[in-house]
Amino acid sequence: MNTLVKRSGLAIAIAGMCLSSAVSQASSHREAPFITEIPKVDGTDFYMFRSYEPGREDFVTLIANYLPLQDAYGGPNYFDLDADAIYEIHIDNNGDATEDLTFQFNFSDMLNDIQLAVGPEGDQKMISVPLKNIGDASDAANVQFSQEYTVAVISGDRRSGTRQVATNATTGMENFSKPLDNIGGKSFADYGSYADGFIYDIAIPGCGTKGRVFVGQRKEAFAVNLGEIFDLVNTNPLGARDGEGPGDLADKNVTSFALEVPAACLTGSAQTASGDPVIGAWTTASVRQARVINPAPMANGKGATIEGGAYAQVSRLGMPLVNEVVIGLKDKDAFNASEPSGDGRFIDYVTHPTLPELLEILFGAAGAVAPDNFPRTDLVTAFLTGVPNVNSPVGVTASEMLRLNPAIPATAAASQNDLGVLGGDNAGFPNGRRPIDDVVDSALRVVMGALTTNAPNRDTPFTDGVQLDPTELKEVFPYLPTPIAGSPNS
Repeated sequence: MNTLVKRSGLAIAIAGMCLSSAVSQASSHREAPFITEIPKVDGTDFYMFRSYEPGREDFVTLIANYLPLQDAYGGPNYFDLDADAIYEIHIDNNGDATEDLTFQFNFSDMLNDIQLAVGPEGDQKMISVPLKNIGDASDAANVQFSQEYTVAVISGDRRSGTRQVATNATTGMENFSKPLDNIGGKSFADYGSYADGFIYDIAIPGCGTKGRVFVGQRKEAFAVNLGEIFDLVNTNPLGARDGEGPGDLADKNVTSFALEVPAACLTGSAQTASGDPVIGAWTTASVRQARVINPAPMANGKGATIEGGAYAQVSRLGMPLVNEVVIGLKDKDAFNASEPSGDGRFIDYVTHPTLPELLEILFGAAGAVAPDNFPRTDLVTAFLTGVPNVNSPVGVTASEMLRLNPAIPATAAASQNDLGVLGGDNAGFPNGRRPIDDVVDSALRVVMGALTTNAPNRDTPFTDGVQLDPTELKEVFPYLPTPIAGSPNS
């Protein structure tokens, strides 16, 4: 075979961390015009929470999801990541809206040209097969195409800072393998066990305790009526929390970058007034500035495109759905290319949000009334700085990102409340975000006045009508469910 390598009152206050528009903390899919053209680098969800797997309480888990709306049966190519892009998780641990640490993932394509002898003796030819695997895909000898990745840890600026490469803590090698997507029951007898074999202990430069890493396909864990929301909120926000079924994403997969890091290796000088550490984080994806279509793929030794130039950021995600329902259409691509330090340019979208007004127009007859305390300084403080004494650093630079106080103890999986702090569970949203957290319902309530003292809907339990079944989630790393199999299906 040939091998080709290509590269309470407190609860109400904390709820203010919810974004300034209704569903602003939900899943982010195809949120800007340009990103629809390059789905492999489209960030969908970002989770950050104190690990609740028993024995891992001193760790923080970061999960960045990319490549949305995967149909499990999407063969024969399925859902590989872009080997010409870089995927990054950024950490701000001093509150200045600039990354202090970046975890950068780079992928390489691995092609083992599997050929079969075709034709009678004397006229036999070796012909390359069209499928990714020719048998049990848990046996690498049967796999024609796979991907590997490296994890670089960059201190300081993401492009000019000090760069070191993390290693497999068991083998000492720099390369990690990504499992194949869940092709189906004939290719994998036990996909869950197969995928668990790609969870690695990772030696992180500058960190004395090893962490864990996994990159691979997972079942979409975000419960949301995505189609209904964007069809002028074609649901009942004043109805039952579980009145609309499992949600539009219940039959989709996604690709997850899961990284578990000792909390002490992420924290810095950012502290609340009471002295607790605060971590701010967001994800990005970047591609080369130049891309030329190759008129003769492979014949000239190159692929379908030729990439070059500096990296340009095309996806950004901290608090999801910001770009869909907060940022105006004309600025959506600009937001995806921006950094938290420049968020002042988007301030009007927060101080004068449009979605509450739309909800009043659409559901005024049912009692929905948009708050009129303009400018919405209640949302500016909460959305851009975090909640004082909870997860807002003293002297913080206002900027949009997910923030976590890792000193707040984790809540065991069986005791977690999907409304997070609003439900009395301070280890949940908006103190970071866990997979169970129903951030849509929390955000709907805040945007319609939960932080104010005189808003008509201050205590109204708004909802999008769907909830995640917690039994779908894993209680151990990487937490998100085993992906749906492409076959058999019904």
